[in-house]
Amino acid sequence: MDVFETIATKLDVKNYASKHVPDELKRKILESARLTGSSMNTQHWRFILVQDATNLKRLASDSTTGQWVANADFAVIILVNSKIPGSYLDGGRVLQDMQVAAWGYGVGSRLYTGFKEQEMRRDYAIPADLKVEAVLGFGYPAKKVIGRKNRKPLGELAFSEKYGNPLNLK
Repeated sequence: MDVFETIATKLDVKNYASKHVPDELKRKILESARLTGSSMNTQHWRFILVQDATNLKRLASDSTTGQWVANADFAVIILVNSKIPGSYLDGGRVLQDMQVAAWGYGVGSRLYTGFKEQEMRRDYAIPADLKVEAVLGFGYPAKKVIGRKNRKPLGELAFSEKYGNPLNLK
């Protein structure tokens, strides 16, 4: 699948099949994060791969919005150094790259940002100088995911030269 098609068809998935994602593919998903650009090339982000069923259940209980992650094949906790300017943007960049890479191989994903911070830090040995930015759950979709994205037309979102000027592309 080409990159544009991958982006155009990627949907969030929170219901996963019991089929396991091969380690080689998990490595590619993590490599896609490692290869992502970062503020001043600091590469300050860190990633915790969670794939043990007990730890996935614990991750779900440490969440306020991601209980569904207990059924994922694996998850990645994205950590950033919030002292780095643009760290929140860098966290978004790596999660998008991981999601797009995964979707290109037929692996669905979904993110959440609601955590019980103290429990997460304790359960996953997260250092005090790193902030939990997001958690991504991954797995093969439980059913074939076909859908249309509900997106506004480009002409409502993009403008030519100045805000409000109609988009001028041929």
